[in-house]
Amino acid sequence: MLPPLKIVKAGLRRTTEALAAQLASPQTGTPTPDWSEVEWQLATAVAAAHGVSALLCNTSTWENPRWRLFLQQQREHTARRYERIAALLERIDSEARAAGLAIVPMKGSALHALGIYLPGERPMADIDLLVRGRDAEAAMAVLEELGYVASYDTWKHRVFKPASGKLASGLGEHRDNPITIELHTHVQERLPVATVDISRCIFPVAAVPGLNPYPSTSALMSHLLLHTGGNIRGRSVRLLHLNDIARLAKRMTGSDWNSLWDLHGAESPWWALPALYLTARYYRNCVPEPVLSRLARDCPAVLRMVSRNQTLTAASCSALWTPALPGIEWSRSVGEAARYVRNRFIPGHEAIKERAAQMRTQEWMQGHAQYRSRRANMLLARLMGPIPRMDTLDALRRAFEVRG
Repeated sequence: MLPPLKIVKAGLRRTTEALAAQLASPQTGTPTPDWSEVEWQLATAVAAAHGVSALLCNTSTWENPRWRLFLQQQREHTARRYERIAALLERIDSEARAAGLAIVPMKGSALHALGIYLPGERPMADIDLLVRGRDAEAAMAVLEELGYVASYDTWKHRVFKPASGKLASGLGEHRDNPITIELHTHVQERLPVATVDISRCIFPVAAVPGLNPYPSTSALMSHLLLHTGGNIRGRSVRLLHLNDIARLAKRMTGSDWNSLWDLHGAESPWWALPALYLTARYYRNCVPEPVLSRLARDCPAVLRMVSRNQTLTAASCSALWTPALPGIEWSRSVGEAARYVRNRFIPGHEAIKERAAQMRTQEWMQGHAQYRSRRANMLLARLMGPIPRMDTLDALRRAFEVRG
């Protein structure tokens, strides 16, 4: 049983903002919060949902026995899981070389390869791989050779899961959870309905068979910013995303930041501003002010104003209630906003098909009537106002079961 939702809502906000401050600006001797047992339970759920439990194991100085034990256990699970991921990447590299196939491991895999994170610091729910469109069939054959089968498709990627293996129940990372692979032929986000595609900036021109790095630090940063922007738009950003940006930003030179514009030609990377605003809110001085000012000139006015004061809680699963039109401020015209509203209330065939596939494969979605309801019922629920986030409630349920 969960506490009253009013208490949960306030506790999620308090613990989320506190954890963000603890991770972004760790200080020796910071007093342990005088939280209730419920708030400490909420803190474990927030740390797991935002993917920062293992990172906090090194930075959090709070002396709560159960809190410390949870962080230490998560660090151990993350480290053991990373060993499996690293071994799998080596096998993918070997098979890709043999097949003459060029692949770019993205996001978490790339950050680890650059030494941005040490093994055991950053969790990886899955492995993201980018291949050329013409190489998709060859890439699928490589994955099948490694014992993977296609699970379902989204508009962004095709999801592969091991032919055998069962998801372990519990909160946060688990060393034995199956490693999912997401195969991409494009790097893109819908913001909110128009697609921003940066694929040509991500795949190296002189790629060789096997695993390839991003062509530049700026290309990796562009991907992190676009991915984070897409999650901010959908109110699903994680503290881990901001930490990724902040750590990579420490390696960026002035020319690296200027390359953000060079990579995208005549089209300004206006979509990068919300992610950088949110990162700079918690990670002070990690983003040069001239970069923010230049992006602000190109970013649509409404999005710029909303983003300037947005908090991690409001842009993430820590906001317990889902608004009827999350991310409508990303619309760049009245027409685009109208399309977004229509798609939100009357999902198209592609959205319905994708949700059905997720229902079959995502454990937290199963058993929730909201995700099985017919289109008319979904429309009615959205018209009536905000609805609780089932992914958040699932994380809370797991946290309270652990402590129960």
